[in-house]
Amino acid sequence: MPLVDLDRFDFLYANRVKGMKSAATRDLMATLSRPGIISLAGGFPDTRAFGEEAFREISQQVAADSAQALQYGPTAGLEGIKDVIVDVMASEGTRANQEDIFVTTGAQQGLDLVGKVFLDEGDAVLCEGPTYVGALNAFASYRPRVIHVPMDRAGMIPVAAREALKKARKQGVHVKFIYAVPNFQNPTGVTLAAERRRELLEIAREFDLIILEDNPYGMLRFEGEALPTIASLEQKSGGGTDRVVYLGTFSKIFAPGVRLGWVHAQPGILHKLNVGKQGADLCSSNLSQMLIYSYFKHADWRAYVKRLTAIYKERCAEMLDALAEFMPDEVHWTHPEGGLFVWATLPSYVDATSMLPQAIKKNVAYVPGEGFYSGGAGKNCMRLNFSFVEPKKIRRGIELLSEVVRERMELRSDLERGARRGKRTAVGNPGTAER
Repeated sequence: MPLVDLDRFDFLYANRVKGMKSAATRDLMATLSRPGIISLAGGFPDTRAFGEEAFREISQQVAADSAQALQYGPTAGLEGIKDVIVDVMASEGTRANQEDIFVTTGAQQGLDLVGKVFLDEGDAVLCEGPTYVGALNAFASYRPRVIHVPMDRAGMIPVAAREALKKARKQGVHVKFIYAVPNFQNPTGVTLAAERRRELLEIAREFDLIILEDNPYGMLRFEGEALPTIASLEQKSGGGTDRVVYLGTFSKIFAPGVRLGWVHAQPGILHKLNVGKQGADLCSSNLSQMLIYSYFKHADWRAYVKRLTAIYKERCAEMLDALAEFMPDEVHWTHPEGGLFVWATLPSYVDATSMLPQAIKKNVAYVPGEGFYSGGAGKNCMRLNFSFVEPKKIRRGIELLSEVVRERMELRSDLERGARRGKRTAVGNPGTAER
């Protein structure tokens, strides 16, 4: 059967498609399935830690009510799973009411629904620079402007955020919300400092904006003290959560394969999300909701999360040690206290995107940094994942990657030496240069 040339239908595609692009992490999947490759690219939690016996047990419990598990459910989610979500949010110090919870097909759908509800073409989103590529892709179909705010080791810089909002207001750009991943951010692993969380809330009040708080990694802390969510700070300051739209997910504390997340927000916003979700998938899977309910109600889910964080702590330490041992002095990286990622910054002249094929030839992969910006910045950066790779492979992967980086740096040095020699020759023999 001949291949269909889809490009010939360009004249039929909606304008919104022009802003959409595939995520680099998704594009790498086929390559990373190749035997022998060490993937530091994916953002996978280690589902092997869950265990077959635990999965078999909860599956049997759900099978006892197979009729409901295989049926349609309410758009906003089953009552039982909402009770579980209330408990999960309480474990991070955030008070939640069942009626303020809306179940989504992964937090990714939450991002898309928020974009659908709030963004008109030409509106703007203020977010960290770099930021989660899945959020950029979710928002892209609604064709907003993306305003990146620089970060340091304490997260988004509030002074820069305020200045960016003032500039946007002066230019007549309508910023709709601030998007932030405050805990062990994807891609940098950086955590937003407690005082900056309060400042961000004040900025949102000053400019009358929504804060979209995306918190998939908050419970994966393996060092330091837990920080309050932005939603909980708003609760303490005003008694409720009016302008903070909180996104959570079971992907990192249970399993990504169930594709279940949630939004916690005020009723007016949830009503709009409900209408948007009805047009997308009607409802999230009852089967997934019941699997999660069974596990979180009858097993020690906190012990499972603790086991995961112990695994990630060991692997993160291995990656940081290997980076310190093998990488050139000109390379710098973050030191996360939790989560799944380390962000490495190469010398400015090293293009991590063009370097990737060379790394894959050496059987190691990463995600280039430019995909985490809307405007092509971050070309000399890499996101490195430690959660899914065994310590020995992490060490070997960083060793191989450092060889690729050194080769690129040496190539630059060779080119510069060649250019200097050529310049000296031209100066010494001007007649040759003129010819």
